[in-house]
Amino acid sequence: MEHRIKNIFNSIKTKPDIIIIKNSGESIVDNNFFYFTGLEKGLFEGCSAILFPDGKMDLLVSELESETASKINANIKIYKNKDDYNTLLKASTNSAKKIGLNFNGITYRNVLNFYELFPNTDFIDISNNISKIRTIKDNYEIDLIKKAASISDHVKEKIPNLIHEGMHEYELAAEINYLIQKKGADKEAFDTISSFGKNTAEPHYSHGETNLKYGDFILCDFGARYKRYNSDITRIFILGKPNEKQKAMHEKVLEAQKLAFDYIKQGVKGCDVHKEVESFINKSEFKGLFIHSTGHSLGLEVHDGGVSLGPESNIMLEENMVLTVEPGIYIPGFGGVRIEDNILVKKDGVELLSKSSRELIDVS
Repeated sequence: MEHRIKNIFNSIKTKPDIIIIKNSGESIVDNNFFYFTGLEKGLFEGCSAILFPDGKMDLLVSELESETASKINANIKIYKNKDDYNTLLKASTNSAKKIGLNFNGITYRNVLNFYELFPNTDFIDISNNISKIRTIKDNYEIDLIKKAASISDHVKEKIPNLIHEGMHEYELAAEINYLIQKKGADKEAFDTISSFGKNTAEPHYSHGETNLKYGDFILCDFGARYKRYNSDITRIFILGKPNEKQKAMHEKVLEAQKLAFDYIKQGVKGCDVHKEVESFINKSEFKGLFIHSTGHSLGLEVHDGGVSLGPESNIMLEENMVLTVEPGIYIPGFGGVRIEDNILVKKDGVELLSKSSRELIDVS
């Protein structure tokens, strides 16, 4: 991961002597620790990566994680307790006068510990720099996201065989999660959404005890996590034949998504993509029923790197950004349609990473 370490130092105007990426624990995981180390397994609670301008790295790990850490190219230092950790950390800093920290991913307690250990040191917040470099994916990251997307595509094709009248939403969610892992993913990327009927009008609904009835919309929003990288797709099914309103909703969302695909390329602002999609939907009978942004960045996190296809996003799209594109129409009390895919931004357009059919599938 030497090139990633060099990239972060090159992106910082007031350059630190070193950068410390401190991972806390399950409740506050800093995925930047895994971004810079390339570690695919393990929790690494309380561990730290010390980054140097030449691309080298010291990795401070507990005995619990030492075997896993040995698989990467780093100077591994193993600690047994907090005192050991502090001693090793001081040795790695080598009297640095300026230390870069990811303030967005560190606990207040850890900040206080750093101030106590290094009282004569200036700390530089490099959160925005990290966020920016992570928006542009390298080839290794793109390959992992493609694999995660291919797993989601495989699962999508199996969903019609799982659907039957009377089943609960939670049953379908469990079946989707099982297939995701069976196909080789580490786990599902997020809490799978499996909603039926009027529940599909709630964009962030998860799954509950609702039973599937004939004529219901079925919305499945799910993703696979493969070697820490995520996919995120949404598909719509229906039990039986769709009525005219359901077909019209799906057709309009599908057209809106295709419009976004045609508009996205390097040099376009995220907000402009959203405005095009929103304007298109608002010119139809479904005016005012598209209630969220058109998409978000995707990678180590499901919302990764801070890029949005939203109304206030002035970020310019760049080649090798990975995004979701997910327009939707939601009618309370009736149902909702969202179609979501993962794309790679290219100079002159997009590359679709999720490739499964987006057509409305009636399951009879």
